[in-house]
Amino acid sequence: MKLATLRDGSRDGALLVVRRDHGAYAPARDIARTLQDALDRWDECAPALEALSAALNSGATEGEPMGALMSPASRAQDGRGALAAPLPRAYEWIDGSAYIHHILLVRRARGAEPPPTLETEPLVYQGGSGVLLGPHDDIVSLDRDWGLDFEAEVCVVLGDTPQGTSAERAGEHVRLLMLCNDITLRHLIPPELAKGFGFFTSKPASAFSPLAVTPDELGTAWRDGRLHLPLKTTLNGALIGEPNAGPDMHFSFHDLVAHIARTRSFTAGTVLGSGTVASPDRGVGSSCLAERRTIEIIDSGAASSPFLCDGDRVAIEMFDSDGQSIFGAIEQRVVEA
Repeated sequence: MKLATLRDGSRDGALLVVRRDHGAYAPARDIARTLQDALDRWDECAPALEALSAALNSGATEGEPMGALMSPASRAQDGRGALAAPLPRAYEWIDGSAYIHHILLVRRARGAEPPPTLETEPLVYQGGSGVLLGPHDDIVSLDRDWGLDFEAEVCVVLGDTPQGTSAERAGEHVRLLMLCNDITLRHLIPPELAKGFGFFTSKPASAFSPLAVTPDELGTAWRDGRLHLPLKTTLNGALIGEPNAGPDMHFSFHDLVAHIARTRSFTAGTVLGSGTVASPDRGVGSSCLAERRTIEIIDSGAASSPFLCDGDRVAIEMFDSDGQSIFGAIEQRVVEA
């Protein structure tokens, strides 16, 4: 099934069940008012949500037109779209860095050595989760010198996950998948990391896809804790990259779950990211500007691609083997404060 959150004036929005082709939706208020409510009562709510989804997909329930909600045209004067992130706020937002090629490139860009445990232990950081951006919300640029960048990612939403969960059992706790634009301020990272205390101001609010989907919607593309489909990113309509999110994901989501759960448990509604999707195959491009700029430096001695500035438009989307959009598109514009 596919789920979305409609902005309705409340802090956490209203839960919607969305038809597979994204043409219609049905309110889920009689089952669960919000997605967090559904996650908290998943065993109770999931069967009823699945039944509503089946009725919507079969035509037994007509639903309401979805089209306008899935478009950036729904953006209001405050710069926010009609749809919030599926979870407008989450208990935790944890982002991994599971693609070794990306780690090597961005570390090279800032003159840092990769960790000695690069291939044996995942990198993760804990980002801010109290405010998560919707798929069409503006990216506000406060200072062009901060190096505003996008990062296209896949993420999972977890149910209650006990401490000590193994990679072999991690899949039992994956409830939903989404896409993410993990917005980054590149020029704030080196001085911040030099303090020895991790990311903070260099990582503003991240944005998420219109839809969160259950793993069964992905068929065989979801296997071994990885999503084996290309992730497409465009900037101002031009293709930046379309790497496949599966083959080069060194640490699977199952590995990431086992890593973070070594020392503590996680509550339902925890969001876990893959890190920037990347491939050593240059022909498929990149999922962030930092990678692209590093390759330009390697090839020509200087970066020619600027970081994001006022008026730029970023889009991130994934399609199934039939060309159907799975999660809807993250489509954001950059506006100067």
